[in-house]
Amino acid sequence: MERITAVVKGQVQGVGYRAFVGECARSTGVHGYVKNLPDGTVEIVAESSPASLDNFLRMAYARNDLFIRVDAIDVKRSPATADYPGFRVEW
Repeated sequence: MERITAVVKGQVQGVGYRAFVGECARSTGVHGYVKNLPDGTVEIVAESSPASLDNFLRMAYARNDLFIRVDAIDVKRSPATADYPGFRVEW
């Protein structure tokens, strides 16, 4: 098990991106949370197997449409703590 702490940059607030990330987490079995940060970025903390996290990140990065634009995802990896029983979309 592994943990990622990621900061997503781009047009990612107020456009449905957090809800989309929640769907990605549920479909890949990832636990953790996603929330907006005051600087206009989105923070994701997620735990799962390295393969599931890689798949989750690919999905989260691939979302670009009329409203959502992901420019970059800065990721830090660390050991999992099992602090999260599921995945929360924080509003």
